[in-house]
Amino acid sequence: MANGQGGQVVFGVTPSGKVVGQKVTDRTLEELAHEFQGFEPPVKPRLQRIPLSESDALGLEVLLVQVDRATNAPVSYRGVPYERVLNTTRILPRASYQRLLAESMHATDRWEMQPAVGCEINTLDRNELVVTIEEAIRRGRMEDPGTRDPMGLLRGLGLLVQGDQLSCAAVALFCQDDQSIPAFPQFNLRVARFKDTTRDEFLDNRQYSGNAFALMRRAERFLIDWMPVAGKVVPGQMARIDTPALPAEAVREALANAFVHRDYASAAGSVSVALYDDRLEVISPGELHFGLTPEMLYQPHESRPWNPWIARVFHRRGIIETWGRGTLKIASLMQAAGLPVPTLQERTESVVMTFVLPHHLGEVRNVGVNVGVNVGVNGLLAHIQANPGQRAGEMAVTFAVTQRTIERWLKQLKAQALIEFKGAPKTGGYHRIPGKEATEKDGDTD
Repeated sequence: MANGQGGQVVFGVTPSGKVVGQKVTDRTLEELAHEFQGFEPPVKPRLQRIPLSESDALGLEVLLVQVDRATNAPVSYRGVPYERVLNTTRILPRASYQRLLAESMHATDRWEMQPAVGCEINTLDRNELVVTIEEAIRRGRMEDPGTRDPMGLLRGLGLLVQGDQLSCAAVALFCQDDQSIPAFPQFNLRVARFKDTTRDEFLDNRQYSGNAFALMRRAERFLIDWMPVAGKVVPGQMARIDTPALPAEAVREALANAFVHRDYASAAGSVSVALYDDRLEVISPGELHFGLTPEMLYQPHESRPWNPWIARVFHRRGIIETWGRGTLKIASLMQAAGLPVPTLQERTESVVMTFVLPHHLGEVRNVGVNVGVNVGVNGLLAHIQANPGQRAGEMAVTFAVTQRTIERWLKQLKAQALIEFKGAPKTGGYHRIPGKEATEKDGDTD
């Protein structure tokens, strides 16, 4: 539990859940204290003695042992690290052990703080550096340093280590655009437009190398070229107004998060943008850290960036805000546009944010969903098709509505035989029924 989200153990309860209590003596407490000595690094659980009943003549008690998530994980017991998964205790997998170890060393030994061996000042794009400083000054996020000397600017940004050695963060932020650095193959972006809703066929497929700012601009340019637009003619004006299918600010925030929070220590990974007929996926290499889950990111939470130096420069340039509001801002922008909140998933050592394209929602509405099935329900139907197997609680978090609202929408979709629940009640989820189309009722409009 110390290697996870914390938890508690109750002594004096039968396997069936009946509270029976037990006799607690000094010997009992001594044995527990002896067992606690087997934890490395030390863990200090909180122990509470709860009388079974004030009238109990036997003096039986329940022992409640509570532990928080360890600040110095991974924790081992007699040399072996464990984790709790549902109602099972198991040896901590190697990948999880390494992740917890990296988190424990994050403050003093993370990737962005390492010296960029072999990289000199001519490796950097000086113009990108100067633009960053001037934008930060314009926004009031730093004082004018009084110089435009690259080394002086980097020193002011805190991006030099071991004296005047470039840090890995400095190279990630300001290396030359469109020039690969053999020592840093992860400074890469992959963008693709796929035909239909699978990865079977490309309509466009590109890869770029460069600094984080340049790669983000290339991703934005790619989406401008390929993203569907909605056009409308304004009455009284001989002009058509084109609006992007997704709020540009929400997509930009998602791209910024991908570059800021990605795991740069992985040389094999790259930020990826995948556009399909029905959805947009923004993929960031790495995992969520410090106990964060996709559900927690759509609730108020503390900002704990995996790359705080890189995040700080993005903030000064005005691309992101601080205080952990990135995902909340995306959700707010999508809701203001009347669109579903994007899903957030951990998938094969990456974090994927998926936007459902509104033109796809329009196609769903046009198959005949009646007036009772509103825009929110249409979005839910498209979401289930793109993310099969999810449960009502997960979808409530994604759409930022109550579970009761989601269940009401699910009921409408099930009434038209558009979805079905597969699996056991506690582990199953909802799926789109293949080949099923909504039936239009006479007189109904959308």
